[in-house]
Amino acid sequence: MALNDIDVQKRIKHMMAFIEQEANEKAEEIDAKAEEEFNIEKGRLVQTQRLKIMEYYEKKEKQIEQQKKIQMSTVRNQARLEVLRAQNDLVSELLNDAKLRLSQIVEDPGVYQGMLYKLVLQALLRLLEPVVIVRCRPQDHFLVEHAVQKAIPEYMTVSRKRVKVQMDREVHLAMNAAGGVEVYSGNQKIKVSNTLESRLDLLAQEKMPEIRKALFGANPNRKFFI
Repeated sequence: MALNDIDVQKRIKHMMAFIEQEANEKAEEIDAKAEEEFNIEKGRLVQTQRLKIMEYYEKKEKQIEQQKKIQMSTVRNQARLEVLRAQNDLVSELLNDAKLRLSQIVEDPGVYQGMLYKLVLQALLRLLEPVVIVRCRPQDHFLVEHAVQKAIPEYMTVSRKRVKVQMDREVHLAMNAAGGVEVYSGNQKIKVSNTLESRLDLLAQEKMPEIRKALFGANPNRKFFI
């Protein structure tokens, strides 16, 4: 049956309405898909930026923590050095006081004479030389000569060697020295320092661990004791 113009127009309108509806539905579908993809991409970018920000602040936090550890270590080291410096100053002060008290020994002729004898004898036995030279303070010449005369027989008995002892009349120990003697081989290439200062220094060096323990207590970082 032939269609008249009115029917044709109706069909065309119907088809156009259908096409428009399909187009609108397709457009809505595309919009929805685009919105979904946009939200996904936005979420991905936000997450990426969030991870970057978190990573940045985690890195900053680690740097701050590391700097804090370095600063704490520096402060602890400085404090430890200050303590060691104070301890060393105290030990030095005590040793200086001990050196000042050596004069009390020298003031007692009997005690000092006996000490000079032992210092000379020890030096002779350490050198074991046929000729030795003894130096002392100018004011000690008489006492040292007496100590030498007493020490020679004892030395010969112990060492079974003879020795000639010369008192140095030209070179002396300083007048303000604490006392004691320096004894040299005949050619003056070997020296035994038995001054009161050197004996005190040697004793302090040997006894330093005991001195520090008595003053400051045992060192917690020390594992072995000899």
